[in-house]
Amino acid sequence: MSHRVLVIDDETSILNTLQILLRGEGFQVTVRSSGREAMDCWDDEPPDLVLSDIRMPGFTGMEVLAAVRDRDPNVPVILMTAQASLQSAIEAVNRGAFYYLQKPFANDDLVTLCRRAVETRRLKNENVALKKEIKRRDASGRGRPVGQDRAFLEVVRLAETVAPTDSTVLISGESGTGKEVLARYIHQLSDRADGPFVSINCAALPESLLESELFGHVKGSFTGAVKDKPGLLVAARGGTFFLDEIGEMSPALQVKLLRTLQEREVVPVGATRPVNTDVRVVAATNRDLEQEMRRGTFRSDLYYRLNVISLHIPPLRERADDVPLLADHFVARLGDGQALEIDDDALDLLRHYDWPGNVRELENALERAAVLSGGKAITAGQLPERVVDPPTPSLAADRPAGNPTLDVIERAYVLWVLETEGGNKAKAAEVLGIDPSTLYRKLARYGVEE
Repeated sequence: MSHRVLVIDDETSILNTLQILLRGEGFQVTVRSSGREAMDCWDDEPPDLVLSDIRMPGFTGMEVLAAVRDRDPNVPVILMTAQASLQSAIEAVNRGAFYYLQKPFANDDLVTLCRRAVETRRLKNENVALKKEIKRRDASGRGRPVGQDRAFLEVVRLAETVAPTDSTVLISGESGTGKEVLARYIHQLSDRADGPFVSINCAALPESLLESELFGHVKGSFTGAVKDKPGLLVAARGGTFFLDEIGEMSPALQVKLLRTLQEREVVPVGATRPVNTDVRVVAATNRDLEQEMRRGTFRSDLYYRLNVISLHIPPLRERADDVPLLADHFVARLGDGQALEIDDDALDLLRHYDWPGNVRELENALERAAVLSGGKAITAGQLPERVVDPPTPSLAADRPAGNPTLDVIERAYVLWVLETEGGNKAKAAEVLGIDPSTLYRKLARYGVEE
């Protein structure tokens, strides 16, 4: 692999000599006659090695060293000078220079030094990548969302695939399904895991306050703004910013957020200059944003900017087999070091309840039961009444005149299919296109006995 070397010197003859020498040894060489010129073009082709003279007018080699360290500390810098001294050599090394080379030097020595420098960089990069991979695998084992439902596992696997990228993620699902848990998991597995995870609920704040919290403000921009305040998008720099309930954001703020995502900069309230920000955005909603776009309440350009990677978390009622796993997970956490258990009757009730509040409702129900159990096994009597005795959907004949509800239509259809199959639940489930366990739960909800 050909390594890129940036050579900086104010003497044209030295630039030409080094360019010919290093190209002959297989390096890609870029030459610049000043440090400022070299830093201005840094982003065009970031080098693997910098070779710079120390004494240059305007922008010295020491300033080049500081600028390179600021952009990428892993890029080695070799400083060259014709007026070497012990003091300047020590200073260069203390500031992070890879080597301090005195002119004139032997060509072979320079080539050997350059090869050693790029090899050191390669090893450092491999070490960093290995540490990140180890950390990612550790985080995957510790913070992985709980569940074994096939559809849910597909969501988790996709989250694990996109986590190392910087792509924007949009998580959808009903309230309480664990959208923030999945967002934190993505952050833990990302290259930004060492950075902050900052979140805000867009539905929890009025528009004016939400704007200030997101983008910050300058002193005097509104009543009560007694000093400058950086926004959360700036506070999350180098990390992940989680925008919960993004569907509640006003159209005016949607425009400002779209600009932030496109330009990677924010303009604080009352300011005229933008502030650069480097943040990965993960958004979540319990609304149908496509429907909101048709209504004109959510901008289509922002939707497509957020919806680079789409993750939909299924509701808990569609993954009832995960209820025992989640229950064990929550009870282990609530036991405070004690081994709490859930008896069979209580577990059966948990499995057959619909959980309209999803995982959050299950956690709250178990917290209540754990408190009432006094550290003993959780029984059915300690569960909320709505779980122990859920309301049974009434028949169409019991309802007021009018169109039947979807629940009534579903119940009638399920029972008709079951009767058509002679009471064979396995065949009925196959006709309905659902798992037998799902059919059993529906029949239990309808109050149908064996």
